[in-house]
Amino acid sequence: MLILLVSFVGFMLLGLPVAFAMAVSSLLYILATGIAPDVVLAHRMIAGVESFPLLAVPFFILAGNLMNISGVTGRIYRFAVSLVGWMKGGLGHVNIIGSVIFAGMSGTAIADAAGLGTIEIKAMKDHGYSTEFSVGVTAASATLGPIIPPSLPFVIYGMMGNVSIGALFLGGFIPGAVMTMFMMGTVAFFAHKNKWGADSPFSWKAIGTAVLEIFIVLSFPFVIWFLSLYGISPNWSAGIALLVLLALDWYFDFSAVMALMAPVILIGGMTLGWFTPTEAAVAAVIWSLFLGLVRYRSMTVRNVAKATFDTIETTASVLFIVTAASIFAWLLTVSQAAQLLSDSILGFTQNKWVFLLLANLLMLFVGCFIDTIAAITILVPILMPIVLKLGIDPVHFGLIMTLNLMIGLLHPPLGMVLFVLARVAKLSVERTTMAILPWLVPLFMALIAITYIPELTLWLPRTAGLVR
Repeated sequence: MLILLVSFVGFMLLGLPVAFAMAVSSLLYILATGIAPDVVLAHRMIAGVESFPLLAVPFFILAGNLMNISGVTGRIYRFAVSLVGWMKGGLGHVNIIGSVIFAGMSGTAIADAAGLGTIEIKAMKDHGYSTEFSVGVTAASATLGPIIPPSLPFVIYGMMGNVSIGALFLGGFIPGAVMTMFMMGTVAFFAHKNKWGADSPFSWKAIGTAVLEIFIVLSFPFVIWFLSLYGISPNWSAGIALLVLLALDWYFDFSAVMALMAPVILIGGMTLGWFTPTEAAVAAVIWSLFLGLVRYRSMTVRNVAKATFDTIETTASVLFIVTAASIFAWLLTVSQAAQLLSDSILGFTQNKWVFLLLANLLMLFVGCFIDTIAAITILVPILMPIVLKLGIDPVHFGLIMTLNLMIGLLHPPLGMVLFVLARVAKLSVERTTMAILPWLVPLFMALIAITYIPELTLWLPRTAGLVR
């Protein structure tokens, strides 16, 4: 166990990428102990990615890339300006609302930071906001990407922990709303403190149009239900409702109705049995292509090809981390390291609330040093037995783990959102880190609420019958 853990930490300190650190330390452990033939390393790594749920990974990444090149991000931004730009500190609120909408399409924090972040930071700086404030609110709002469905970390967690991905998706809606309220409250605090005004004029027409768009999207499920009362099947009802929606959008040229429809289609499609959560990722890609090639006509073959190659590159790096983490996690299990760690934690406390506090501290620490996907792959086999033994719902724990690891993306030494925004804003990593620090307050407040009020996560999945 010491060989495995010490070599892993040593390779990380030497600056070796996390995937290589896990793979090499695993190989050293196998060679030193003879616990299994060295060919097992290759077998276990291949087995780590032979999973149907993992097919969602490249498709969700591709959907996010396609949304970034299709002009949807600009439409989301204009919609958010119409809705909340008239408030004090308006563009700060716009930043958060834009991330809420984009989260329903991309599923990753990095896509949010790189896509919307480029537009938002430039607009905020042009309106006189400091670069530090612009970067801070963009970083905080990017954490909404994997909380509001669809979510790439939820897919990995569901696969590793044998947890319903659909339940995880539904469970993210209310925690995402809680995080949004805390962050908008923080913007309001800074606006009051610095006496900021609005960034766009108050207009009943603009607000009314934005509210109408939200109403149209939210009415979509009710239209399906209403048509089904007259004996029309849910599939035909959904098709009719979608055609009406497309006609309205084409005629009135709404800013963000089609973008807002992405999570409705994904969650609704899973509820109606059209597709599994994994197949929902393919639906997200099809919807992205439809918006870019047909509805907005903003994509070109060259753009689609670039998005595809970017997806291949990102997917390769993500799945290499998964393969390396799978062998590392397997060795933690067979070496009894995972069991020893579990026994140590259970020996310290049998109280689930104390355990959740300790687990939060552990995951916050791990998230600062290890990639999100690798952290989930390593931590789930260690912590899941304790979660089940203490009677904690795995869906609830999945939200807690994901939010902790998202906060880790904002920290050095391996916070990817931190580095993306430092590049976008042309700030040093040190200044970017200091800009993000005040925004940890609303994130930690949300983390505490989500951890100790399980119903925030479980109410929707329980209502849908996905958890007991």
